[in-house]
Amino acid sequence: MSIIEFLQTYGGLIASGTWVTIAQFLLASAVAIGVALVAGLGKLSGNWLIRGTAVTYIEIFRGTSLLVQLFWIFYVLPLFGLTFDKFTAGFVSVGLNVGAYGAEIVRGAIQAVPKGQWEAAYTLSMSPAKRMRRIILPQALVLMLPSWGNLLIELLKGTALVALISVTDLMFQTRQINASTFLSAQAFGTALVIYYILARFLITPFMRWLERVMARRLGRA
Repeated sequence: MSIIEFLQTYGGLIASGTWVTIAQFLLASAVAIGVALVAGLGKLSGNWLIRGTAVTYIEIFRGTSLLVQLFWIFYVLPLFGLTFDKFTAGFVSVGLNVGAYGAEIVRGAIQAVPKGQWEAAYTLSMSPAKRMRRIILPQALVLMLPSWGNLLIELLKGTALVALISVTDLMFQTRQINASTFLSAQAFGTALVIYYILARFLITPFMRWLERVMARRLGRA
């Protein structure tokens, strides 16, 4: 079967799986960015309880496999009374895993802001929260965006694992098509191209645009 015939026959399933993958990516990204910001700031906290909680989260989710985390959240947590449907378990698992790596990016970027900026904000008698929000975080954001671009691409690839708990994403549909037709080259070749397009022509240009926008806002363009 030619690739044109393959797409005419199975294009609908692949398209539906692609939309699920995009939804998983967007929701997992929101989780990852949110927890990375909280954990990154928490690791810099002077409160030992907050700092300890942040470090524990980062070490557990960076030090264990995403696949194991996915199975724990979907299969084991219900034993303790916390149940997620498979779609939610998918993006929560991927988001929490990537967020642990993102937390270190956030921490490093904040600490990389020149000391003079901290001192200037302090002399203006800003509260710690206002100092962080108005002075430190905007500058740290410019520093962390390139690393986040790479991390979001890794996050996109990580969403393929949610097929293992029967989330009907692109990889799930591809495996189903391959299992029923044995057209491995067409099925997995199409999936490979779609993942590449999403990473190269959507995520990468968006992150570069965001870098330029933030640089202009801070007068660094």
